[in-house]
Amino acid sequence: MTTLVNILAINRYPDSMARRSTWIAVALAIAVLAIVIAVIASAWSGLGDTGMSAGGWAALVLGVVVTLALGIGLMALVFISNRRGFDEPGGSGR
Repeated sequence: MTTLVNILAINRYPDSMARRSTWIAVALAIAVLAIVIAVIASAWSGLGDTGMSAGGWAALVLGVVVTLALGIGLMALVFISNRRGFDEPGGSGR
C-alpha cells in the first residue's frame, strides 16, 4: 500500500540525486581542469627559454578571438534555426 509519505519521498529523491550528480560532475570537471593546467605548466616550464615576440602574442590572441567568435556564431545559428523550425522535415515528408 502506497502512502502519501512514500509518494512524496519518491518525488524528492530524483531531485536530490540530480543535484548531487550535478555537483559531483562540476567538482570532477574542475579537478580535471586543474590537473591539466598543472601538467601543461610543468611541461611549459621544462622547455627552457620559450619567449614569444609581440607578433606571436598578437597572432595567438587573434586566433583565440576568431575561433571563439566562429564557435559562438555557429552555435547561435544552430539555436536560432531550431527555434524557428528550420530543422523540421518539409511538408512533403522527404
